Amino acid sequence: MSLIKLSKVLLPLSIVMMAISAVLLFVPGPNLSMEFTGGTLMNISLPQGKSKADVQAATSAFITSDGKSLGNFALSTTKDGKVLIRMRDIGNEDHLAFLSHLKTSLGEVTENQFTTIGPTVGTTLKRRSMEALAIASIGIVLYIALVFRKVPRKFSPWRFGIVAVLAMIHDILIVSGIFVVLGLFTNFEMDTLFVTALLTLLGYSVNDTIVIFDRIRDNLTNGDRHEPFEVTADRSLRQTIVRTLNTGLGALIMLFCLFFFGPESIRWFMLALIIGTIIGTYSSFFVATPLLVFFRKKE
Repeated sequence: MSLIKLSKVLLPLSIVMMAISAVLLFVPGPNLSMEFTGGTLMNISLPQGKSKADVQAATSAFITSDGKSLGNFALSTTKDGKVLIRMRDIGNEDHLAFLSHLKTSLGEVTENQFTTIGPTVGTTLKRRSMEALAIASIGIVLYIALVFRKVPRKFSPWRFGIVAVLAMIHDILIVSGIFVVLGLFTNFEMDTLFVTALLTLLGYSVNDTIVIFDRIRDNLTNGDRHEPFEVTADRSLRQTIVRTLNTGLGALIMLFCLFFFGPESIRWFMLALIIGTIIGTYSSFFVATPLLVFFRKKE
């Protein structure tokens, strides 16, 4: 079966997934880490016999100096057994009172770290993260347009770059949407490490797409000039499918090993790369190239 014809079914599905993911980014929205929202991070060591559940109960019971609870907070454990408490920004008075409360409730608690990130810093990180994604997109368009400048004249090199970025946006949106849903049921928070994963996926996705586009360019240059572009594109997909799948499988083997055997601190990062690698490989075949065919037909 023609891969291009198969994409006529899969491409609308991808568009629907993109639309759903875009909505999820606003409602309910991502569960952002304190790096973006501002807040307080507390790292403590527990006495023998105490667990994260005990910290959960003690933290829920704490009342600040203004008579309010800490509200939403998140707990996680490090590889060496320490507990991380992420909560809204609290002042020094409440910090000391909270530490005293933990010692009273749990015993000899040791505070290893207390860090506060203000909302201004969080806003700056959001802006810089978006700037990094935007600059990467512009750079990719310019690079592909430069590399494909010798494509036959009736095919614009800019179209190759724009389509690659559209496929890249597809990957980012769907991966982000998946992790918004995961954030509703787990303790996952979108942080700077997740942004790093997205930037990494941009490179992987574009690399796969360029390999296929390069094959299309070669077939356009050296093949039958009168062959329909859809046929040329489908032939190019078939010629690169083994190479692309082997690259993806090789990357996934490494990523799964790191996911299962690596430290807990990078587990979400690894999962983002795993999901992104699968979606990036899919989009190279069933999003990028079909869009190129679609825009060619519209000329």
